[in-house]
Amino acid sequence: MRASRVISFSALFFAVCAVGAVGVAPLAPDASNLPVKTITQELVLPSLDEQISQIVLQQQHFVKEEKIQRGDTLASLMQRLGVDDVNATNFLKADPVARNVLQARAGKSIRVKTTDEGTLEWLRVGLDGNDKGGKTLLVSRDEHNTFKASEIIEQLERRIEMRSGDIQSSLFVATDKALIPAPVADQIVKMFETNIDFRKLQRGDYFNVVYETFWQNGEMVKTGRLLSGEFKNSDKLFQAVWFDEGAGEGGYYSFDGKSLKKAFLKSPLEFSRVSSGFAMRVHPISGKWKRHTGIDFAAVSGTPIRASADGTIDHAGPQGGYGNMVIIKHWNGYSTAYAHMSRFAPGARKGTRVTQGQVIGYVGSTGWSTGPHLHYEFRVNNEPRDPNTISVQSAAALASHELPRFKVVAADMSHRFNLLRPERNSSGNAARIAAR
Repeated sequence: MRASRVISFSALFFAVCAVGAVGVAPLAPDASNLPVKTITQELVLPSLDEQISQIVLQQQHFVKEEKIQRGDTLASLMQRLGVDDVNATNFLKADPVARNVLQARAGKSIRVKTTDEGTLEWLRVGLDGNDKGGKTLLVSRDEHNTFKASEIIEQLERRIEMRSGDIQSSLFVATDKALIPAPVADQIVKMFETNIDFRKLQRGDYFNVVYETFWQNGEMVKTGRLLSGEFKNSDKLFQAVWFDEGAGEGGYYSFDGKSLKKAFLKSPLEFSRVSSGFAMRVHPISGKWKRHTGIDFAAVSGTPIRASADGTIDHAGPQGGYGNMVIIKHWNGYSTAYAHMSRFAPGARKGTRVTQGQVIGYVGSTGWSTGPHLHYEFRVNNEPRDPNTISVQSAAALASHELPRFKVVAADMSHRFNLLRPERNSSGNAARIAAR
């Protein structure tokens, strides 16, 4: 009985659906039977002559950009920019801020907006800024038809550049060919000068570098730090990465975290010769035999003197026969002294932190001196020692708590180098990492 009820209900349900389908289908009209109606309407087109006359009556505006050239005068610059505006020219000559347009160095872009008659509406040009940002000179005309000039500090855009070069003759020929700026090329030398003799490069050597550039309004304003580099020389691969330890401290390290910086420079002068060593000698003034407690480097007056290691200036001023003298305290009881200076570098005073290679003064002949030279002393616990007999190979190691952050930086630079040398990696002839 239950089964027959279920069957009857199902049959009734499908019957209703069928009737509904049959009843709905005829309601849709046949598209071919729909009436078609044609409507014609005339459209009045505007007169072409009227449109042209309205455009002619409207004031046209033009924006033009030029590069400042050496020897440019205000008149020649305005002529190339299409500015024919006596009031604007007089303002640029008279206003103390606007006059800086002529201080923009050659190669800088200058942009103006003018009317079709040459009336100046605004002028923009980038000026040399500072570490905080780039400086832009803006001259504009206000609603009262008067000019106003202002200098705006704009945040520089930081970019990371990656370049690769192959040695054919010299490093600087290769960096020029790779479009690497000269300041970055100089940093490449400083990065690897303790490991590579750049006078003995050979064909087949190559380098990859990653460095900062800073831009303003689409123009490169300056280069920044060389962030990382690798240099293959005589089948040895030297690598270095800059690591910022914070508080203005940082340095270059190999990819395993070892400092590349030697503890002390071999010479505080870049180009010099030793004129007197650490030994007994006849004093040039007293004529008596006396122990010479330092090393004398012969150099012309005014030659820059570099700090031989990181440290803090403990003395900067006259000191008896030493004349003008700087003493720098380092770590572990080490200190260095620089005597007979003609003058001190700006900011070289007691308590100032200095970094290795920083200029602290200039060669002179003050004190007991018979001619311009640098008297350099290396001291251990204030006792003069012969620096050639002291074994101090490298600077202080990277702190252990900094290693995790350092590894992240090193891994990023390693990845960038892999992008720069895919063809060298695919050759299967990978150069080995040079041991320090």
